[in-house]
Amino acid sequence: MRLKVEQLAAALQKAVAPVYLVSGDEPLQLGEAADDIRKAARAAGYTTREVISVESGHEWPQLALEADSLSIFSDKKLIDLRLPSAKPGTEGSKALIAYCQRLPEDTVLLVMAGKLESAAQKSQWFQAVDGVGVVVQVWPLQGQELLQWLQRRAERKGMRLDHDALKSLAARVEGNLLAAAQEIEKLYILHGATLVGKAMVEDDVADSARFDVFKLTDALLAGKLNRALKILNGLRAEGTASSIVLWALSRETRMLLHVKSELGRGANPDAVFKKYQIWDKRKHLVQEAVQRLKTEQLQAILRAGAEIDRSIKGQSAGDEWEGLFGLCLRFSGMVGL
Repeated sequence: MRLKVEQLAAALQKAVAPVYLVSGDEPLQLGEAADDIRKAARAAGYTTREVISVESGHEWPQLALEADSLSIFSDKKLIDLRLPSAKPGTEGSKALIAYCQRLPEDTVLLVMAGKLESAAQKSQWFQAVDGVGVVVQVWPLQGQELLQWLQRRAERKGMRLDHDALKSLAARVEGNLLAAAQEIEKLYILHGATLVGKAMVEDDVADSARFDVFKLTDALLAGKLNRALKILNGLRAEGTASSIVLWALSRETRMLLHVKSELGRGANPDAVFKKYQIWDKRKHLVQEAVQRLKTEQLQAILRAGAEIDRSIKGQSAGDEWEGLFGLCLRFSGMVGL
C-alpha cells in the first residue's frame, strides 16, 4: 500500500503494518515519517529495536538473523534498516523478498532509503514490500504544497500565517524544510499562538533559501527570468563554483539542441524524452523551452558559454558571473544572437 507522507499519521492510528519503506531525498520529512512509525510501534508494544545500516552490502545476512531470533524477554521487535543508496543490490533484493514472503511474528521492519529511481519501483523487492506493507515516498515540496506544509506546521503550534506571511516565509526557506521548521519555532517563541502577518516574517525570519543548479535550469526552461536571477545570486552567495553553474547550463543547452533537432525530424516525443532521460516532471518544461528557443539562440548560448569557460580558466578577461548573468538573459530571449 502506498501512502502520501501526510496520510501516514492517520494510518498509524488504525494499525501498525509489518513492513514500512520510507524513501526520498528530503531529510526532515524522511526523518519525521520514520520517527512517527517508531513511536507508533513502541505504543503497540514493539519495544526492542535493532538497527542495521547497509554500507558495504555484507550486512544483509543480519536481516535474516534478526528476523529469526527471539528476544530473551520475548518482546516485540522493530528492525530499523538503513539503506542510504536506495539500491539493495542482488543480495539485498533476495533478502527483502525472502523477508516479505515469510514475515516473522511480532516484528516490524522499517526500511529508510534514499530517493528511489523509477526502475526500482518495478523491481521484485519493491513489489514484495508494497504487497505486504506500506510505502511512503517523500518529495521536496514546491508551490502550493509547500504553502500547505508551512500552514500545517504553524497550526501545530496554535499559530496561523496569513496569505502574505505564507508567501514571504516560503520565499525565505525555499527548498529547506529544516530551516522552515526552525523559523516557525522561532516565530512561536517570539509571538506565541497568534495570527502571523508578513511584517512579523520579514522582521524575524532569515533568508534561508537553499539554491542549486537544477533549480536554476528549471527556472530557465520555464522562462522565469526573475526567479532564475535570484537563484543565480543565491548560488554565488553560497560559494558555488562558477564552473558547476556553467556545466549545468551548457548541459541543458546541448540537451535542448538534441531534442529540438530530433523532434524537428519527426521523431516520437516519448522516445526522445526517454533517450535523454527527461522524466515526466520535466517534460513540460523542456517542451516549453524547445518551442520558445530557436536553434540559433541555443547555439549562441553555447558559444557564449565557451567564452565564460575561458574566463574561468584565466585564459581571457571578463567576470564569469557577469557572463553567467548574460547566459540567463539569453535563455529568456532578452539578448540577441
